Formats: sequence, C-alpha cells, structure tokens
Amino acid sequence: MATPNEELAAVAAVVSRSTVQVRSRRFSGGSGVIWHSNLIITNDHVVRGARATVELSDGRVFDAVCTSRDPQRDLAALTIDATDLPVATIGDSDALRVGELVVAVGNPLGMIGALSTGIIHAVAPKDISRRWVQADIRLAPGNSGGPLADVQGRVIGINTVIAGGLALAVPSNAVDRFLRLGKERLYLGVTIQSVLVPLSNKRVFGLLILEVRQNSLAESAGLLTGDVLIGFNDQFFNAPKDVAQALLQINSCDTLQLDFVRGGRRMTCEMRLHGGDKPGAEAA
Repeated sequence: MATPNEELAAVAAVVSRSTVQVRSRRFSGGSGVIWHSNLIITNDHVVRGARATVELSDGRVFDAVCTSRDPQRDLAALTIDATDLPVATIGDSDALRVGELVVAVGNPLGMIGALSTGIIHAVAPKDISRRWVQADIRLAPGNSGGPLADVQGRVIGINTVIAGGLALAVPSNAVDRFLRLGKERLYLGVTIQSVLVPLSNKRVFGLLILEVRQNSLAESAGLLTGDVLIGFNDQFFNAPKDVAQALLQINSCDTLQLDFVRGGRRMTCEMRLHGGDKPGAEAA
C-alpha cells in the first residue's frame, strides 16, 4: 500500500503533466492548464496580447493564439497546434468543502513544476456573481494561471491572485461557463436608464427598461418596457454594470432569478440559457 507521501507525489506528477508555462513577453510569464484537446486555460493578466508561447511539461514549445478572454474574471483561453496532449481531469468546484486538502502546481519565480499544499479556507456562495475559491496555500509570481487541484488530482480552480495571505482561484465551474459562452458576451437585450424606485418605504437603485429587443433574453423572460430591474438572486443592483455580472451566472444548467418592479409591485422572473438561444445584440 502506498504511503501518504507516495500518494501525494503521484498526484503532483499527474497535475504537473497537464500544467504548462505561458510566456507572453521576454520577462513575464505564468502557468496554464491543458483543459481539453489543444485548449489551455490561464489568467488574462498572464497573456499580454493575442499571442503567447507555451512550454509543455515534456519540454515541447508551441506558439499559442488567444481565442477568448474575460478580463473581469481574469481568464484567457489559448490554443496550440498539437495533439494527444495530457489533458487535466476537471473537478466540480461546487462540491468543495472547507478544510479539504488541495495542491497547487505552477512555475513560481522560475521554478518549473513547483508544488504547494494547503487546505480550502472558504468558498464563496453560489449566488455571488464573482466567486472565488480561497485556499490557505503558498503561491508566488509564476503560479498565476496554474491549477488548484484536489487530492485526486482533479483541477478545481485556476490560481489567480494572493489576497490577505490567501490564494484566490477562479472555480473550475466558472471556467466551464467562460468556455461555453465563448467570445460572445451575453446581453439581456434591453435599453436601460438608472432611476431610484420606491420599495418598502425606501428608495432603491433601479434600471428602468426603455426598450426590449426582439428575440432577446429579456423578451423570453417576459420583461416589458417600463419594468424596473432592481437585482438578481435577492441581491440589489448598485450600478448598470451589475446586469452584466448577473448574466455571468447563466449557463446551460443554471437559472438566474431577476428581481424587478412592475406597477409598484416587486416581482421576479427566471432566465435560462438553452442550447440554441441567441443573446440580444444591444446594450445592457
């Protein structure tokens, strides 16, 4: 029977094979994960332009093209002209529990394939638009874009930043949403105007719908001109950009509860992005 040390070393070897170096200019770089086929996920701040250089764990070097990016979530997708790559096993970040042992693999400070271990410190609730996995784990420059994995070797996050001594990683399920949405951002398909609306004896920030586009998410959800959007999943909006944050919650499985006021009454509607639906083409 393998000892705990041997088991951890085996996990490190598996995760390291699907971890790559990403360099976008001479003196900068980070890490990346072979997510599937010839596609590599890294941080947006690691990739400075449309192209980068990727070095695999076996020493092979490829030119890479950035095919999509989301600066808000600090994610970028790269493709390389290669086949039979050691693809990572992706885990379910929604199933994480505080206290679970995790490992991080990357290239900090020029050390190739370095391993750190720690535990899950916290996982943001599902209804938070910009979720992070927080881990009590040691990272350094060069770890950005690399994998945070569980002890089965399943990647459950992309290491992104250190805050307050904790590593923050983009959850694996958020990466999957990013890839499903691709280059196109979802749009609600409305024209809006910021207003204050009376609600429960106080005035709250709202977004008055001036126009609803045909064949848009808003139309399919039953929103009408004159409705005032006030929040989603019981969180109030504070600025127009919060609508885009809300839409990041939608994928092929998730629903989004949108809160609005119609005729002085608070109401809700649910949105789901089905396989063939097309987002609206305009503003919000």
